[in-house]
Amino acid sequence: MSTRGTNFLYQWLNNNLPAIVRADVISVSELAHKLFADAKFLGISSTEIEEGTGSVHEAIRDMIAQHDAGLAE
Repeated sequence: MSTRGTNFLYQWLNNNLPAIVRADVISVSELAHKLFADAKFLGISSTEIEEGTGSVHEAIRDMIAQHDAGLAE
């Protein structure tokens, strides 16, 4: 598992929270593509991210659900 990939994913999610919490189903895919593009720019592969975290789409949806439940700041 890649700690670097996991750290990147969660830092990226926190940095992009405003866009994420307004996301709909189509936007989740667009956000995932942006995340992977940003990671690639830093030399982090999608495999490296998903090895440690599982589905990026699911992580984004979880962030939305947490925010909707009032758990995220």
